[in-house]
Amino acid sequence: MRGFNVAKGYQDIKLPERKTAASAGYDFYVAKTITVEPGQKALVETGVKAYMASDEVLKIYMRSSIAKNHDLQMPNHVGIIDADYYENETNDGAIFILVHNYGTIPITLDKNSRIAQGIFEKYYVSDQEIKPNRPRKGGFGST
Repeated sequence: MRGFNVAKGYQDIKLPERKTAASAGYDFYVAKTITVEPGQKALVETGVKAYMASDEVLKIYMRSSIAKNHDLQMPNHVGIIDADYYENETNDGAIFILVHNYGTIPITLDKNSRIAQGIFEKYYVSDQEIKPNRPRKGGFGST
């Protein structure tokens, strides 16, 4: 069971969608127009939250056309959305895309423009793992 919902405080948001039958990634859209100045980082709001099974992760990647045409990249190259990011104790689960403008001109991302792709993946844990027992508290970068 996995999917997307609109996060609290957002309206008129496009939920991620695959564009073709063979697409691995779900396209994420910009929730609010934002300008990223040269040399600066910014959190791009998507207004979306994702739910998934406890042994799955949603990986977020920059769309190649954004990097090619707009000199934007994700500083960490991939965003990791854990299953417990969704509606935890202090965070609704809204997904943000961290971008860096490595170009020389300001880049404006308009509302509803495609920014990134998300791919759900199953993951495995070590047989020797001592299972963590603390609940997640918080949002972006909280682990």
